[in-house]
Amino acid sequence: MYITSALNLYMMGRPRKGNLKKQLTNNPSPSPPKAMNQGKGQEITGVTLPEDMKVKGWEFGNEQRMACANVGGQLFALEGTCPRCGFDLWKGTVIYEEAFGSDPVLACPTCSTTYNLKSGKYGPPFKRNGLAGFVSGLAQSATPSTQGKDANCYVITRDDEGKVYCRPR
Repeated sequence: MYITSALNLYMMGRPRKGNLKKQLTNNPSPSPPKAMNQGKGQEITGVTLPEDMKVKGWEFGNEQRMACANVGGQLFALEGTCPRCGFDLWKGTVIYEEAFGSDPVLACPTCSTTYNLKSGKYGPPFKRNGLAGFVSGLAQSATPSTQGKDANCYVITRDDEGKVYCRPR
């Protein structure tokens, strides 16, 4: 069982700023991300990759944020804001245990809703103890809907030269 918290990733009070060569938006573009760079997606510059079982927050132009997790050397990314409560997912907990299925999940630090890192699908809440459990219970009762919403999911790849690419899943 692997459980880790990403509270130590807060750098200078803000997530790390990066640069996408093009913005990841729903607007049609002349070269969609899957067609760019032989299917690798958009190149990302100016970001640091997370350590194993850790999460890093990335922020790009137009206030677009991502939570990037490293699980066993494989990189995953979700939208940076929890679809349920609106809090920063990059401050969440990476969980990789059988109780949540065969895929790793990211638990929101506020409402504890879990999101599959491979698909973005929401799942059962992560049970927290102590003050974190109390806050999670308050956040769950304060959100108007118990209906979960999936998070946007991205594929993160690296090439032999160390360049990092991102495309929507």
